[in-house]
Order: sequence, then C-alpha cells, then structure tokens
Amino acid sequence: MYDNELGVTQDYEKAIYWCKKAAEKGEQYAQFYLGLMYYNGEGVKQDYAQAFLWFEKAAEQGFVDAQYNLGLMYRDGESVEQDYKQTFYWFKKAAEQGYIRAQYDLGVMYFNEYGVEQDHEQAFYWYKKAAEQGDAEAQFKIGFMYENGYGIEQNYEQAILWYKKAAEQGDADAQYSLGHMLMLNSILELCVVMVKA
Repeated sequence: MYDNELGVTQDYEKAIYWCKKAAEKGEQYAQFYLGLMYYNGEGVKQDYAQAFLWFEKAAEQGFVDAQYNLGLMYRDGESVEQDYKQTFYWFKKAAEQGYIRAQYDLGVMYFNEYGVEQDHEQAFYWYKKAAEQGDAEAQFKIGFMYENGYGIEQNYEQAILWYKKAAEQGDADAQYSLGHMLMLNSILELCVVMVKA
C-alpha cells in the first residue's frame, strides 16, 4: 500500500518497515516482497545478499515466485556462487507448482545439460507444460523439437502447429521457422507435381 500509491502517499520507508515486521514473523508474501525490494533497490539500497536471504525464507515455505527468483539468483551467481544444481532444484519446485517460466527454464536446463544430464524427453516434457499454458518461447521450442525429432518422434505437422501458435504471439524465431517450413512444403509439393507430369 505504501509502495504503490493505493490510497496513501507513497512512502518506501514505511513500506519497508511494515514489510520487514511481517517478514520477520514468517509471512511468506512479505518475505518475498521484501526480497524484491532489496533486489530492485526500491526504497532501500540494492542488496542481493538481503534479497537472497528473504527469497530463501519465502521459498522454503513454498512461495512459488520466491522459489523461481532463488533459482535465478543461483543461475546468475547473484550474491551466491553460480550453482546449476541449486538452480535446478528451485526451478523444479516452482515448475511443479505450475510456474510457466520455471517449466520453460527446466526445459532449457535438460536440453542444454545445465546442472543435469542432457535429456531431450524431459526437455520436451517441461517445454510442453509451459507451451500448453501459452508461453510463446516454449511453443517455439516444441515446434523445433518436433521438426528435428528431439525427445519426440519427428512430426512436421506438429512442428508447424506449434510454430504457428508461437508465431501468432509474435515470436520471431517461430515466424521464421514457420515460413521456412511452409516454403519447403510448397517446394516439395511442386516437385511431386513435376515428377507425376
């Protein structure tokens, strides 16, 4: 309330004061929000160590946004040593609660062997979870995996379907891939006509 002008004058000092009181009593949303304030330097000096501390407290209570942010901090080495195993651990916790970006990022980790053994089937599984919730990047990745047979049997019709979903949301990679596949399909059809003639 004090930080976003909902009926009162914006006052970061009061926002921090009350947020910290609630966070110290174990209120997970307050812990997460306090972590965000420290992370972004809103009303306080930016302090990744404090952000990490408060995200961790909320994450351990199952607060999904905090779990994901903690995973990001481990991935990027912010205030802690970069640790893909911890990144994976926290992303998976968030992904299992349906957090779209965590699902997508788990797909990336499995596909690229970041902190886990490369596993295209698991990458496909997590990309698809995010894609089914409308994530355009994940939809592109599903199209790419269908086109190339990574983690799933190669299927051009499915590739086109998923590229189209992502392309309609403005994903440039999907727009290019869809155009490329449709062009190749048109050339193939023309070749078939010429062979039959």
